[in-house]
Amino acid sequence: MTRPAKKPLGKFPGRLVLLGAGKMGSAMLDGWLARGLDPRRLIVLEPQPAKALKALTRRGLALNPKGKPVEATAFVIAVKPQSASEALPALAPYAGRRTLVVSIMAGRTLDYLGQALPAGLGIVRAMPNTPAAIGRGISVACANARVSARQRQLAADLLAAIGAVEWVAEEALMDAVTALSGSGPAYVFLLAEAMTQGGIAVGLPAELAARLARETVAGSGELLHRSPLDAATLRRNVTSPGGTTAAALEVLMGPGGFDSLLTRAIAAATRRSRELAGA
Repeated sequence: MTRPAKKPLGKFPGRLVLLGAGKMGSAMLDGWLARGLDPRRLIVLEPQPAKALKALTRRGLALNPKGKPVEATAFVIAVKPQSASEALPALAPYAGRRTLVVSIMAGRTLDYLGQALPAGLGIVRAMPNTPAAIGRGISVACANARVSARQRQLAADLLAAIGAVEWVAEEALMDAVTALSGSGPAYVFLLAEAMTQGGIAVGLPAELAARLARETVAGSGELLHRSPLDAATLRRNVTSPGGTTAAALEVLMGPGGFDSLLTRAIAAATRRSRELAGA
């Protein structure tokens, strides 16, 4: 696993083109700059740039440049998948034989990207998740056969700006990745919602219940992040036999409970990911 603070980008070779500077693209851009990437190395193609992005042009960032394109070392594609067909052609003038492509578009396969972009490029497909906004996401990536070892490391360095990085050899696993970590933050937020409602149901004031749920989920997540123990061990450590936690877990872990419900939910998300990809 690649941790976010490992490698500075101050010596990035050549130019980096970012296609799309929405929430995820902006999070990546912020991460790169925080790790020392010179704004003069950056070209951003974004039809509706935010004020913060426009301000970076004063530091040398090229925003929607009109001059003669320069060959890029890498492209990062962060547009919505439904915009791909109209957005991707803008990258062609910046492509060279050794340009690396890193796409974080959900559902757009390596084959799709290979056909939509100039031929022969090394392409990495990655699925990050929304905690990338605070540098605590996790991205899972897979590569086509044209990606060299050096390009693979470059892709990892770029993705590490928003969190941890894992690799899979089989692209077919990306649908399951999307269902688990890509959609996973919504499951955690739903847990906080449900805990809040449960607290209200047993008499807590709504504001207090919401605060208790938020801090409990956030703190437990941070404990899980920092601890060398796995989730099952941490759960057992907080569960005294015959106590209140055990009483709750009898419900959550009983027939049709939390485990089976989440398994069904992740299976449903995996099926939908395959449908969206046209598999």
